[in-house]
Amino acid sequence: MLDAVIIGGGPAGLSAALMLGRARKHAVVLDEGRPRNAVTREAHGFLTRDGIPPGELRRLAKEQISRYPGITFMEDIAHLVTGSNGNFQITTSRGATLHSKKLLFAVGMKDRPLNIPGLAEVYGKSAFVCPYCDGWELRDEPWVIISTGVDAMHFIPLISGWTDRFTLCTNGPDGLTESDREDLRRHGVPLYDTPIRSIESEEGIVQQVVLEDGTAIACRGIFFRPDLKIGSDLPEALGCEMTEAGTIVVDEFGRTTVPGVFSAGDAITMRHQAIAAASSGAMAAAALNNELNMEAWRENG
Repeated sequence: MLDAVIIGGGPAGLSAALMLGRARKHAVVLDEGRPRNAVTREAHGFLTRDGIPPGELRRLAKEQISRYPGITFMEDIAHLVTGSNGNFQITTSRGATLHSKKLLFAVGMKDRPLNIPGLAEVYGKSAFVCPYCDGWELRDEPWVIISTGVDAMHFIPLISGWTDRFTLCTNGPDGLTESDREDLRRHGVPLYDTPIRSIESEEGIVQQVVLEDGTAIACRGIFFRPDLKIGSDLPEALGCEMTEAGTIVVDEFGRTTVPGVFSAGDAITMRHQAIAAASSGAMAAAALNNELNMEAWRENG
């Protein structure tokens, strides 16, 4: 009987594993080895590791966690979870069965298929979703922003801190009010609502965005809103309450609505930062450990 199974081995899951290892707990980190940020060359904004390749960040984390004998890593996929607090059973795609007192879902988010021709070729190289992660590398360069409506009007003032050379492409109906359009005109922001035909690039670096009417917009970077879904259906199948946005509902300690089940990282928020995910993983693991210790204290009293 394990103390915990951590499903997901990104920054949240690894940080949780480190915390539990140092708390002398026995846990397995179950991860399929296909992180969402594998498309990116560098991870940014992670203190002492700014600019590190995501794979190297994971390698270093596992190397350090391996000093704690209670933590084991399995490259596999959680296929089915049954049981309840104190006795969960996790069946993997390869047929293994794990028994655990607690669960921690650090399953992150996954991209749905990118529906603009050429976007997949530049994603993570010159097309990004977060200016805090990748805006510095494209500072003062011409950008194309692919967004609509309220999201666009939130994002555009934000990115103006990195460059004042950008164009808004809504890839169809813009979802803007007339007041929004006037605001864009006052700030000199070009707006195109013609659908995008393709994104042309060389070795992953975008050269131009071509619209269906033939308009070509030269640029060196793209920022867009991804279409995401949670990395696993298991939390919902187990009964965890979900938000309308598809994230897992947790309290301030990472506890879900199912007793004995915790969650952390991108699966619980729409604010996706590696360092924030790592922080929430550590805090959820601390709460999980505290719960285990309190239960053991009562049982032995």
